[in-house]
Amino acid sequence: MKRMITIGLLLAGAVLLSGCKHPPLKEAPNAGSQAQGSSEAGASTSGQGLSGGAGVEGNALGGAATGALARTVIYFDFDKSEIKPEFADVVSAHARNLTSHPNLKMKLEGNTDERGTREYNIGLGERRAQAVRRALMLQGVAESQVTTVSFGAERPAAEGDDESAWAKNRRVELVYLP
Repeated sequence: MKRMITIGLLLAGAVLLSGCKHPPLKEAPNAGSQAQGSSEAGASTSGQGLSGGAGVEGNALGGAATGALARTVIYFDFDKSEIKPEFADVVSAHARNLTSHPNLKMKLEGNTDERGTREYNIGLGERRAQAVRRALMLQGVAESQVTTVSFGAERPAAEGDDESAWAKNRRVELVYLP
């Protein structure tokens, strides 16, 4: 009798769970991401994809997100925190995504190359992350949806002591939070 009750409760639980709506997945783990590009101008995309729905007009994030929404890295010139015009579409795509899904949250991770003192690089990484944050908020993203952090030169995307590596490390990564 006790066994029948246990089996009945397990079946009832399974039926209830199968009917629950699961929230959309936010983002694929960072393990698969690799920045691409090697010039002073920086690269325009990363290898990281998003998982979930079908893009900006679809669910919160695209499983096979294409175009600007699939790009999750913004690159900067040496010692600068101004967003380059070539990344305006990336910022706009993420702004549209965040404004159309007010429950989504994003962390902006500012990074620098290895040149400069630790203190200077932390400040520069923060200025870069704040520049992207301001650009998102100017396009209607709520202040509560975006946080910033600076890693300075602590998390290089590429190792090396040349312009190719440095260009990949001068970046802000856009990370959707669970």
